[in-house]
Amino acid sequence: MKKTGYANSNGTKIHYQIRGKGSPLVLLMGFGADGDVWEKHVAVYEQHFQCIILDNRGVGVSDQPKGPYTTKMMASDTIAVMDALGIQQAKVAGISMGGAIAQEVAINYPDRVSCLVLISTWPIFNNYAKTVYENLKKLRVTSKPEDFMELLQLWIFAPPYYEAGMADLKEGQQGAATATNPQTQNGFEGQLDACIHHNSVDRLHQIKVPTMVTIGSMDIFTPPPFSDILHEKIAGAELVTFPTGGHVHHWEDLERFNKVTTEFLLKN
Repeated sequence: MKKTGYANSNGTKIHYQIRGKGSPLVLLMGFGADGDVWEKHVAVYEQHFQCIILDNRGVGVSDQPKGPYTTKMMASDTIAVMDALGIQQAKVAGISMGGAIAQEVAINYPDRVSCLVLISTWPIFNNYAKTVYENLKKLRVTSKPEDFMELLQLWIFAPPYYEAGMADLKEGQQGAATATNPQTQNGFEGQLDACIHHNSVDRLHQIKVPTMVTIGSMDIFTPPPFSDILHEKIAGAELVTFPTGGHVHHWEDLERFNKVTTEFLLKN
């Protein structure tokens, strides 16, 4: 059964939904996507955990104020939701930008996190990645939603997926064309600024909780060397690679991803 609500984070409304029962598990999505995008994972997670699924600031039915946003600010949004629900400590999983936010939660609120799953994420961008994200800001303004989605798909899915998944990709493009609540440009640019300026490199050693890092070996959007830094600098971190996966290896190899992450979360 799903429950929904809002938390107040310094005047910004953050929407959340709750599904399942058990130990709390906070789920943080990447840029441009709302909490519903966790659906194929929550279908498994909710059998074991109380899933708290956020719409990050700037997307979905959360407020979309003008930026800039930071990942530290969005970590405080996450804590506001936990506080509103009376959750003292939770497991935290984050995809892409959500993984950057999860790092900030673990660093700034260490007593609130029991373990971490960091998916397709990074501790700092190089200039190439920063340029990609700045370019996306410009292209979103000049592109049709379905064309922009096709461009994003080319970045985030690996080539093998295109052999069997074209129908799903086309469906995603059509969904972007007909979306009834598209992300505002303020929200989009605010979230991308949070990504561009995220830098946890010199603080990763402060993360003391069990951590799993997952990465697609064919990810060109947040390449494996970014995850290698997380693996190296977070003591005891476990690295799981998906050889034919891209940025969204969590969809491309859904069954394996759900299995390894669920086992880790149950263990920790």
